[in-house]
Amino acid sequence: MHITSAQNSKLKLVSRLRSKRGRDAEARFVIDCQRDLRRALACGYQAEFVLCCPEIGSATSDMDCETHTIAPRLLRRFSYRDNPDGLLAAMRSQLPRGRLWLEGASICSALLLVDLRVPGNIGALMRSADASGCDALLLVDCALDLYNPNIIRSSTGACFLDNIYQLTTDEALDYLGSAELEIVAADVGGSSLYDADFATKTAIVLGAEDQGLSAEWLSSADRRIRIPMAGRAADSLNVSVCGAILMFELQRQRHRGR
Repeated sequence: MHITSAQNSKLKLVSRLRSKRGRDAEARFVIDCQRDLRRALACGYQAEFVLCCPEIGSATSDMDCETHTIAPRLLRRFSYRDNPDGLLAAMRSQLPRGRLWLEGASICSALLLVDLRVPGNIGALMRSADASGCDALLLVDCALDLYNPNIIRSSTGACFLDNIYQLTTDEALDYLGSAELEIVAADVGGSSLYDADFATKTAIVLGAEDQGLSAEWLSSADRRIRIPMAGRAADSLNVSVCGAILMFELQRQRHRGR
């Protein structure tokens, strides 16, 4: 079928899936990038249907799902991206991984994001966590879902990995205690990263840029660390940059001499 009308039922579904309420109600989400679609499928996600536009990008002809073509004007209208690359895919969501999923998991390094609200930052941190070799990423008290289009885009598909968990603060603190991970909180009043030793099992905890970590997290931390600043104007870093620096330093120490 070639879709030429904006009133098509599949396009109406794509439109609903742009909101968190729609994604929650339908248990589906949208991918509009071929790279992200390949990575989602490789991680075990299933496509409900794919709408392809050969005039804009290469057609996806080997999909094991319902596939249709779509007029270029409609793809551009319904795509979240400014420069779509030729498809809209409706995907089936997976159930969030909570506290019970962590039982028996072998985790020596974890990144915890507490109450982060900017999807681009969350996605970038997922990407950096995967790139650095972090064992697990825990979203704590996060109101956003993994399938927010900005999270998908900025994570470059890392949001589909099976080592991402969603917990409350109480659940996260309970897990960290039982797993014997040292809680290292990013805090401007902490000791220098240059003096940090990440020899033990470590959980790096980041809070939102504007507020930082709550008193509960700071009091629960085994250590607090900061990234030294040498600039004349810049006295802070974007949280995604901060997280990447901390994670790569942790992994550098772990793999020193290998």
